[in-house]
Order: sequence, then C-alpha cells, then structure tokens
Amino acid sequence: MTISEILLQDFDTEVSNTRRTLERVPEGKTDWKCHDKSMPFGRLAMHCATLLMFGHYILEDDGMDMANSKRPHMPLEFTTRENALKQLDESSAKCRASLAAASDEHLSKPWKFSYGETIISHAPRSQSFRQMCFDHLIHHTAQLGVYLRLNDIPVPALYGPSADEQWSA
Repeated sequence: MTISEILLQDFDTEVSNTRRTLERVPEGKTDWKCHDKSMPFGRLAMHCATLLMFGHYILEDDGMDMANSKRPHMPLEFTTRENALKQLDESSAKCRASLAAASDEHLSKPWKFSYGETIISHAPRSQSFRQMCFDHLIHHTAQLGVYLRLNDIPVPALYGPSADEQWSA
C-alpha cells in the first residue's frame, strides 16, 4: 500500500466528519463566539470548509512562505450552510485528487513552510500534510462541535457516540 493510499483512508473519514459537522452549523449565529479570543462561528465553519485547499497546496507546491505567498487566502465569510458545504466539496475534491496522484517519492521530500525568514516547519511532505492539514482540520472540526454544544445543537457522533447521537460505523 502506498503512502497516499493510507492517507486517503483517513482523508475520506475526516471529510465525512467535517461535512456532518458543517451540516449542523446554524445560519443565524455567524458572529457568535464562545469567548472574546475565539473565532466567530461562521468564520470557523468556513475555515473548516476551505482548509483542505492548504492540503492541496502542500501537495502541489514546493514550499510556502506565508509572508510572500502567491496563493490566495480563502475567503472565510459564512453566507449559507449550503455555500460552506459547496466550498468543502470543492476544496476536498482538489485535495483528494492531489493526494491520489502523489507518489511515495513526492510525499517523502521535505516541504518548507515559513513566514519570511522564520521556518515554521521543514519536514517530509507526508508529515506536513498530516500535521497541517489532517490534524488542523480535526482540531477545528472539534471546535465546531463545542460551538454546536454551547448553542444546544446536537453534536454528531464522529469517533464514537456523542451525547446526542449513537455511533454508526
């Protein structure tokens, strides 16, 4: 089994989990925050919906300097749940295609992530992808789950049952 085939197993699970969570984001609470330092609900939802474009960039670009990136920042303005899900579909399709096409050799090469002269990471592309795409997506999808709970919206069962939903494998 290739590295990309292994990562694709996780990819499909994480996209499904994010989709099921985004499907519950209310349209009337886009500015709601659980704390002054927290991201607003709508912005967090759009971050989850578009984060897989960063995974696509990790797979397609030789590296990324955030201070001088030629890649556009994804707009994080929540307009509708339908639009958030469309953004997830589009970003996940691009990322999945890039991942499916990646060879073991490509995924083993170092990928430099920096902000100007400050090196954030310089690890194998597969590790960069797992940490900065998968782990990042899991983290923010879990945050959305907390936002749902604090707004009395049922939390989906993702890695096991939630207080609102039994786990379906």
